[in-house]
Amino acid sequence: MIRIIASCLILLFVQCESGKKKDKSPISYSVQLAEAVMQNNPKAWMTDFRSKPRWGYVEGLVCQALVKVSEQNGDPKYYKYVKDTYADVLIDSTGNISGYKKESFKLDDINSGKILFPLYAKTNDERYRGAIQILRDQVTDQPRIEEGGFWHKKVYTNQMWLDGLYMGLPFYAQYATMYGDSLDFNDITSQLLLVKKYLKDGPTGLYYHGWDASKKVYWADSDTGLSENFWGRGVGWLYMALVDVLDYIPKSHGDYSELVLMFQDLTDAIIQFQQEDHGLWWQVMDCPDREGNYQEATASCMFAYGMFKGIQNGLLSDRYLVFAKKAYQGIFKNLVQVDQNGNLEITDCCAGAGLGPADNPVRDGSYEYYIKEKIRSNDGKAIGPLIMTCLLVENNPDWKVEE
Repeated sequence: MIRIIASCLILLFVQCESGKKKDKSPISYSVQLAEAVMQNNPKAWMTDFRSKPRWGYVEGLVCQALVKVSEQNGDPKYYKYVKDTYADVLIDSTGNISGYKKESFKLDDINSGKILFPLYAKTNDERYRGAIQILRDQVTDQPRIEEGGFWHKKVYTNQMWLDGLYMGLPFYAQYATMYGDSLDFNDITSQLLLVKKYLKDGPTGLYYHGWDASKKVYWADSDTGLSENFWGRGVGWLYMALVDVLDYIPKSHGDYSELVLMFQDLTDAIIQFQQEDHGLWWQVMDCPDREGNYQEATASCMFAYGMFKGIQNGLLSDRYLVFAKKAYQGIFKNLVQVDQNGNLEITDCCAGAGLGPADNPVRDGSYEYYIKEKIRSNDGKAIGPLIMTCLLVENNPDWKVEE
């Protein structure tokens, strides 16, 4: 394995024909990462280490990134890969989604619906529109806590998790923009502000992973209902949810400015925990010196994505570029390497983490739990955000981000 050094990266080159003159042009990181995805996973449904096709949120995240690569670079093969080996494998001739069970009410199932908007726009295939509507119908019927927030899943009674905000709300907001009622924006913004009310930690500005409104589940504090720690990827899900939802909330909406402030305040909190020497973040964010903690890739990629997108969209000032660049450079210096096949590989990814359910006391939200979860390379929860981060950097050459 050859570790990529930020100050001395080995870039791949292609020959570009321009009349009779040939120039060498570097292949962008977004394309290199997209190519690695396709070479490592002959079918897009394989991108979350599955042996059988499944409608899953990780597959949807990676596919969303690849669609964006096609849109920005004009190469249809990444779009075709998503369409042919994910969407068309899992969506049948009537628009039903294979293996999907509405009655489970998993917010995770909603995330892959985001790729259906560009597929439908490009093809006018009513199968995609039907699948979009199936997922939107779940949003309508999703169980809620008394104050209106979505349960994360049916099995997680009265619980809101940071993960679920990203899984459900950007799709909900995009649907509301394209097909829905403007009153949906009230529901979307109120859920994010509800999380700010109950899950935000005052001293650090960070957010706890989960909250049980009933304060009954074993991992929840009996007084607050909160889980115990600040899990990096959990905060990353919230950060991406905010910046993506703000693509759709009208600026004239009464809560728009509140969401922008929430995003800005969370950015300020996140950069307080960015490590000075390597620009990354830890698995448990506020415990850098505690035994077993490690610099975790998925959270670091999510924070880089959120910062660069926030700057591009005018939600953050350019003064935040120094932190975004530090993260980008830190990722490529410390977490990205070239594998034995010459593909880019991203290391040190937390494979998965959650809270409960009641019959699984191992997932207790403790520090020890988070650091003992499996660590692997090329997890889609890092690949998707990293590809989208690279696209933002490549679309803004005036940022002068040096690898």
